[in-house]
Amino acid sequence: MKKYISILTLSAGLLFQACTKLDQEFYSSVTSETFYKSEKDIKAALFRPFTHAKWYLGEDRWRLQEYTADNFAITTKGRHWYNGGENERYHYHKWTADDGWIWGTWRGTLMGVALALDTKNDLSKLDYTKFALSADQQQADMAQLDALISYFYLRGLDYFGGMPIFESLDQESLPRNTDQELFLHIEKLLKAALNNLPAKKPGDKEEGAIRKAAVAAMLAQLYFNAEAYIGKPMYEESRQLSQALINKEYGDYQLDPTWNGVHGFKNNNSPEIIWSMPSEFKMLEYNWFYADFYHYNTRDYFSQDMGGNNGAHLTPSRKPDGTLYSSDFKLGSPFETFSAGDFRKSPYRYLGTENYEGMFIVGPHLSPDGKAILGGEEYNKQPLNFVDQVARFSEVGQGKKYSSVAQLPSKMSEGEENTGIRLVKVPIPNLANNTLRWGADMPVIRLAEIYYMLAECEFRVGDKTKAVSLINNVRKRNFKDNIDLNPVTTANIDKYRFLDEWSIEFIGEGRRRTDLIRWKAFTTENWWDHSPSNSSHLNRFPIPNQAIAGNNMLEQNPGY
Repeated sequence: MKKYISILTLSAGLLFQACTKLDQEFYSSVTSETFYKSEKDIKAALFRPFTHAKWYLGEDRWRLQEYTADNFAITTKGRHWYNGGENERYHYHKWTADDGWIWGTWRGTLMGVALALDTKNDLSKLDYTKFALSADQQQADMAQLDALISYFYLRGLDYFGGMPIFESLDQESLPRNTDQELFLHIEKLLKAALNNLPAKKPGDKEEGAIRKAAVAAMLAQLYFNAEAYIGKPMYEESRQLSQALINKEYGDYQLDPTWNGVHGFKNNNSPEIIWSMPSEFKMLEYNWFYADFYHYNTRDYFSQDMGGNNGAHLTPSRKPDGTLYSSDFKLGSPFETFSAGDFRKSPYRYLGTENYEGMFIVGPHLSPDGKAILGGEEYNKQPLNFVDQVARFSEVGQGKKYSSVAQLPSKMSEGEENTGIRLVKVPIPNLANNTLRWGADMPVIRLAEIYYMLAECEFRVGDKTKAVSLINNVRKRNFKDNIDLNPVTTANIDKYRFLDEWSIEFIGEGRRRTDLIRWKAFTTENWWDHSPSNSSHLNRFPIPNQAIAGNNMLEQNPGY
């Protein structure tokens, strides 16, 4: 069999061409038997599609999950960030089948499937004994690739519903399979992989490979959202798997005892990580978000040399006059959803020697030595102060557009350079410790998610007491002496408290849209500058017009 050399690169900076034909081009006639010389070659091939997965977990996929939901926005800031109305379309749920994030996600999903199938095709034909490897190892490698294919299809099911199911690289122009067929395909692959992967043992570090627990967790996720995917609630199936994971039946995991252990510079040592994407300075860096999140002068706040584009921020918790939105809507207001006393609510500070505190950029923007950091747009040469509000405060005053703050509108078009609180989920060291930069791996699945999934399943079957206990077991590490100042109780736990807890623990982790859909809130609820469409077809994105143009067998999703 010829060895395919794809004309496509794994670089996230280049365009992926796969839509519904898994295009490959023969660049050589190298066979699998001559291409692979050592175990190192096998490992390099095995982890090639994981490199794509690392890219896939960020950028457009993250944007579709977060900027369409209630926690994040990219407001227009004067002359910056209107982007032809793109950011407003996603916020207002007015996207189209021509929008770039949607096309990037469709092709990125199928490219991931293609890369994994390509590698599986090669490795399945090798005689592993020639490399001093066992048949069990070959089965485990095949299972990892099946699990990775399942992951891409699971995300595709979440974004689009049914997609074409490819099982080899020579298929092309396939029609879409139904939602049910794709669901069953994912389930079949995961169940098969579960039997052929090793479980994590005490002391094992995370290096990016998929182990047994990650497969069980993906299967639990599939069932957890089954009602949204195929119209069939499967919370009991998800509950059983989640409980087994917590009971260590699929490997040795436990909650990290510290709030930032799972996100810190050495989080590959965290006992909570079930699956993560490795990251290291000047190697495979987990850094795609940096430019969009931070002001171009935030380099002085971090004492770093990296500039930013000053786009994204949390949606506001406060109106221009400073009062809370709490009586206006029940979703959003992410910063004020954090309780007073929560370690994470503090401003981010790098403390040296791999230590840091806080998770947000909020308030006066100061360098580590206390000097004011100045703006360059609305607040040119003036101290910056990041506020939990969206409004054109620079246009208030005598002879200006607004005579008082009371007149200020708050909406997507009204941002300024200091608008919105910024998230620092991934710690940034200073230049003196620059070898730590991007040292935090990217968590894909962690045990806290399993606790929350189990809690929600228990809640849905009526066991509020167990649900409360599970969530509070995670929450307590975020407070001094593990004393939670606002614990979940059987009296306050409901749909909105659950959505708040998912928001707090997993803010910025690229899942918010999915959680809102599962709670039937994505198209039915208000949040800042967003009115519900009450159009359930928006729970899925359209099939991109570019994909349909390349394959007339594809049918568009209803409503588009």
